[in-house]
Amino acid sequence: MLFRPRTDCPRTTRFPTDRALTALVHSLAVLALVGGPALAAQEREAPASLEDLIPDSAVDDPESWAQQGTDGSVETASDALGEPEADTPISELPDMPVAWPEEVELAPLQELEPEEDIRFADLLGDSPQIAFDEADMERISDALVLGFPQKEPPFSERGDFVDRFTALSTIEELDDGDENVAQLAARARKDEELLGTLLRVYGYYDGEIVRTIGTRDAGEDTAEQRPRVRFDVIPGPRYSVGTVDLGELDSAPDAARLRKAFEIYPGDFLQSDTIVAERFDLDRALGETGYPFAEIDQPELLIDHERTAGDLTLPVRPRGKYVFGEVVSSDEAFLSSRHLSEIARFEPGEVYQRSLAFDLRRAVTATGLVSAVGVEAREVTPPQGDEPGVVAMDVTVERAKLRTIAGAIGYGSEEGVRIQASWEHRNLFPPEGALKLRGILGTREQLGGVTFRRNNFGGRDKVLTVDAYASSVDTTAYDARTVALTGTYERTSTLLFQKPLAWGVGAEILATDERNRIVDGVARPRQTYFVGALFGRATLDTSDSLLDPTRGFRVTGFLAPETSRTQGEQFYYLRSRVDASYYMPLGERTVIAARGAFASIQGADLVGIAPSRRLYAGGGGSVRGYGYQSIGPKNEFMEATGGRSLVEASLEARIGTGFLDGAVSIVPFFDLGSVSTSTTPDFGEVKMGAGLGVRYATGFGPIRLDVGIPLNPEPEDAAVGVYISLGQAF
Repeated sequence: MLFRPRTDCPRTTRFPTDRALTALVHSLAVLALVGGPALAAQEREAPASLEDLIPDSAVDDPESWAQQGTDGSVETASDALGEPEADTPISELPDMPVAWPEEVELAPLQELEPEEDIRFADLLGDSPQIAFDEADMERISDALVLGFPQKEPPFSERGDFVDRFTALSTIEELDDGDENVAQLAARARKDEELLGTLLRVYGYYDGEIVRTIGTRDAGEDTAEQRPRVRFDVIPGPRYSVGTVDLGELDSAPDAARLRKAFEIYPGDFLQSDTIVAERFDLDRALGETGYPFAEIDQPELLIDHERTAGDLTLPVRPRGKYVFGEVVSSDEAFLSSRHLSEIARFEPGEVYQRSLAFDLRRAVTATGLVSAVGVEAREVTPPQGDEPGVVAMDVTVERAKLRTIAGAIGYGSEEGVRIQASWEHRNLFPPEGALKLRGILGTREQLGGVTFRRNNFGGRDKVLTVDAYASSVDTTAYDARTVALTGTYERTSTLLFQKPLAWGVGAEILATDERNRIVDGVARPRQTYFVGALFGRATLDTSDSLLDPTRGFRVTGFLAPETSRTQGEQFYYLRSRVDASYYMPLGERTVIAARGAFASIQGADLVGIAPSRRLYAGGGGSVRGYGYQSIGPKNEFMEATGGRSLVEASLEARIGTGFLDGAVSIVPFFDLGSVSTSTTPDFGEVKMGAGLGVRYATGFGPIRLDVGIPLNPEPEDAAVGVYISLGQAF
């Protein structure tokens, strides 16, 4: 037998060795066998003690005494009994026949009745099985309940605590009825750890979690019961902030203002979330007030249970204040330093801001000319006393592939077959000077054109475009053969940089030979127009997205004074248009969107205005259910003549379904429009359309499918209109 010391015995306690103990036990056995009769006699006369049976030599020197036993100086138990010692075990068992009763009747086993009240008290036997009677209860699910027995001090963060636990609980993930005892046991242990972690997040470092298990009724049949886990949460006192050490922050010139960015002070309640958030706020404040090289290490929290407080250490190293210097390009021939300085939203001498450095990086990426870009601050002049240092912004770029060939083939019920192709070099004239050749071959449209575009010309997101093209277009309303030259300078709103104000100005000259549509095979006479125009537009935009707005409004105004010469006469007129849209969320999944438009041409008769520049309605962006440009005045030959004034209105509800993780929306809509030959609307004929659409949200915007029905169609109008595009209708 092997003896091992108890760990709870005094350090000074000594135990004999295993070998000596073995000899001692062996000797005691020998004494017991040899002195059996003598001991019996002594017992009748005077009881012998254990000390009388053990020789003094065994106590004084157990090792030597044990060695003597092995030399044969002590009789064995066999010798004492006078029996021969067996050298080998018994090879054969003695023959001991036992008669088996031939007829034995066994009592039948009694069937056990199931216990009516089965409790799962031993399911989690490693945890205290205590439930508090006076506790506020929070039912998380049928299988999970939280109890809050502590009344004082109150658990001030209880509501948020329960919400976070519900979102992270592993028991909550079980569907009702699917849980079993093994699953519940495993997940209950994880949830107990989660509750303890959450308590410490909120500053309750002495909190306790008491886990119990019970049953819940499954319904009217009380014989069927299911397990339920209950956690009683005893937060204890909430710890507060002790000392706050922010490292070298006091060395910064703006130390007082930066300290206000870290809004944790001694005496505040401790909360890990707050520490993380305030560390981020301090880091952002350093980056936005001139500290490009500042460093903040991970926070350290020393908990003192006696004071119920935690001392917070956040090592901060500001490393000097700086202002912007020059922007330096790594590839001058491709994107020059001067051009990058025009893109940047800062000027030399302004206080460094990390957000502006990041903005420059995004702007270079948005050019589409680079495959990789980096922007780093480099010290040029160190700070001297109260004077800040200067940093240059080094921009490193890697050239992307600059040539693009694109093509598309499509078919539409209104436009027939359409094949489109283009070739573009996006930096043929550095910096950012692009040349594009394009062509269209289709049933109703043929076009060839060349476009020069320079992005970020004269400032950020300002674009100069010169476009020359020749086209032949045969629409529902007119047939036009046109040669045109257009120049535009604009400030654009892009998906990366949506702007509250976008504008554009330009000029256009064109020559076009046009006629109204052929009706019943009768060709109408063609008429040539020479047109010159100046134009300008501006957009106010408070919406939250260009492609899928959910709130805000947009208002766009367009104004174009034009002159037209045809058949020896000169005409002067003013084209104007206003479009407005409004977006309002209704609940969590529904957006109400409304649109209105008004347009007018003032100053010339209809005959002096080319058919392609008159006003029409109908189509996917106008009155759905009708064909493109199919709404408008008609002459006695039922030719669409176009008008000089237009009114449109649309209303739709974009209703989220939750289908495919919320990507699919249903959109019922109603549109109306009216076109008049006069310069102000007379509403002589108002066309209305209604229908239903589907939107599928993607990472770059919704894909739109609308099916519209004309409510008061003409005989030549189709019974239904289908429209597919990227983005919302408006």
